[in-house]
This record gives sequence, C-alpha cells and structure tokens, in this order.
Amino acid sequence: MRPFDARRALLSLAAPVLALVVAFVITSIVLAAVGDPVGEVWKTILAVPKPRQTVNIVNAAVVFYLSAVAVAVGFRMNLFNIGVDGQYRVAVFAAAVFAGEGWLPGWLNILASLVVAMVVGGLWASIAAYLKVRRGVSEVISTIMLNAIATGVVSWLLLKVADRAQGSNSIQTRTIPESSQLQGFQLVPGATNRVYSLVFLAVLVGFLYWFVLGRTRFGFDLRATGRSESAAVASGVNVPRMVMTAMIASGALAGLVGMPLLFGQDYNYGTTFQSGLGFAGIAIALLGRNNAVGIAFASILWAFLDVQSNALQIQAGVAQELVNIIQGVILFAVVIAYELIRRADKRFEQSRVARELAAQRSSAPATEGAPA
Repeated sequence: MRPFDARRALLSLAAPVLALVVAFVITSIVLAAVGDPVGEVWKTILAVPKPRQTVNIVNAAVVFYLSAVAVAVGFRMNLFNIGVDGQYRVAVFAAAVFAGEGWLPGWLNILASLVVAMVVGGLWASIAAYLKVRRGVSEVISTIMLNAIATGVVSWLLLKVADRAQGSNSIQTRTIPESSQLQGFQLVPGATNRVYSLVFLAVLVGFLYWFVLGRTRFGFDLRATGRSESAAVASGVNVPRMVMTAMIASGALAGLVGMPLLFGQDYNYGTTFQSGLGFAGIAIALLGRNNAVGIAFASILWAFLDVQSNALQIQAGVAQELVNIIQGVILFAVVIAYELIRRADKRFEQSRVARELAAQRSSAPATEGAPA
C-alpha cells in the first residue's frame, strides 16, 4: 500500500476547488454584465434542497454516474467513446421491448433486461471498435455518427412496436409488468418520492470499475495501452484486442445508463425518455478525472446544479439555462486547473530532485577521502 502523500492529496483537492472558484467568479461577471441579480441567483442555486429535491439529486446522480463510468473506461485507454448517448438509447429501447413482453416474472425479468441492455450496448459500440481496429477510423468520428444513426433507428423501430394509448399522441413501448416495476426506497425523510432501487447498480458498477482497472492484470494492460501502445506491445499486450474489449465494455456499461429510469420511473421507452445523458457523462468523467470516487462527487455536483436550476426562473427571474453556462465554465476551469496543478507539481518535483542531487554532490568529497 502506498504511503499517504499529504502534498499530492492537497494538490488533487486544489484543482477542483480552484475550478469552482473560477466558475463562480466568471458566472457572476456574466450575470452582472447582463443585469441579472447575482446575489439572488446564487442564493437560489446554493439553497439547501428540500427533501423531494434531495431525492431528485440522488436519482439524477445515479444515472449520471453510470454514464460517466461508461465514458471513463474508454478514457483510461485513451479512447474517446463519444457514442455513449447512442449506445444507451439503443440499449434501453431493446431492454424496454424485452421487459414489456413479460416473458419472465419479477426480478428475473429485470435481470434479463439488464443483460439484454448490456449486450445491445456492447454490440452497438463494437461497430466503432471494428472500424478503428480494422479500418483505422477514428472512434470520435464513428461514435458521433453512430449517435445520429442510433436516434434514427430507435425512432423508426419505436413506430413499429409502439403501444399507443387511446386518445393520446404519445408513442412508447409496451409498459413493463407491475411485478418488474421498482418502487424505490424511502431514504429521505419527508420526501414524497423515492430513491431508485437500482442505486445499488451504480454502487456495484463503481466498485467493479475501481477493482478491475486498478487491481487486475486486465486493468493494468488497459491503462498501459492507453499510456503507450509501443510499450504495451513490448510487454506482450495484444493492442487491437484490447481496443475491441475496452470499447465493447464501455458500450456494455452505457447500456445500463437508462435502466434506473426504465424500471424506477418511466416503465417504458417513448419519445419523452430522458436524452443527453451520454454527453453529460463525458463532462462528468472529465470533471472526476476518471476516478471512481471523483466521478461520484462530480455526478452529485452535476445533479445538484440541474435540480437547483428549476427554481431560477421563478425565484430569480433568470432562465434555468444559466446552469449550462456554470457547468461549462466548471468543465473548462477544471481542465485548466488540473493542468496548472500538474505543472506546479512537476516543477516542485524537479526542484526536490535537484536539491537532493546537490546535497549528494556536496557530501561526495568527504566520502571519497574517508579510509576504507
């Protein structure tokens, strides 16, 4: 076990703190420039959330966390899986269709649907993986294009299997049986809503992400390939196979993103199903530095800002889209802050090594002159 390094721990904390301070200052300047009430805006955003809002924050953080971990698997290998948004759309649609048929009872239906979602998400991601390994196509380009294709394919298939309610314009899959609907946990006193039952799925995914990537040979090979492909090849790593595996694993995890919403809230997939979760995952993974714990805190922060923004227009007279500015500034600031901290840490380490070498040189003559 590595000894605790207080300096490195402080530097790690300094970057996100600096980013939050920068985001606060820049957002305040923007608000003042357009004549919006700066104090009222921050009072609204930073207000203590009510019990119902607290549950909403936890639920949103669960979904964000799954999305961010899916992205982070690719990031750890220097793969930019921008296609999580399309992968989770295709996966949740397939899982909703399967679960809606009710071929299996209760929890068996849920577990089988989770497997279906992971398989479909992994297969959709394998298209980009194949194009990269066999044809040299950048995963950034292919996954962005596959997002658009996924949206079109799901929309077309939804029309084919839609279960239209009489007198309604909504288009959706068949509602899953009541025995497979998860009512959640009453964890927050005073809240009328419930925390998703699949919060445990996010905890399990986070643990496996930490363990597999940080404590197994596969995780070491994956990270080594991301750092240097030539070094990985010299170590006997099959790089093309590792690329395929990492991208498919990322897609399989992306397939789980919509599961808490499907089984804990919507109970079907339709045109109103929440979108944009994959792109939020990219930002949160960057904010959390691809660390399991860091991603958890970043997910909570992202969810907190999203939920608190709902009251901006009513209480502060400011559009809730302001939070998009805050989130964007935080993201840019944290990237810059981590780079500044990294450079400061590098300079400090170079100075320390220089001092130690100077000390060794100054003591060398006395050592050489000593009797044997």
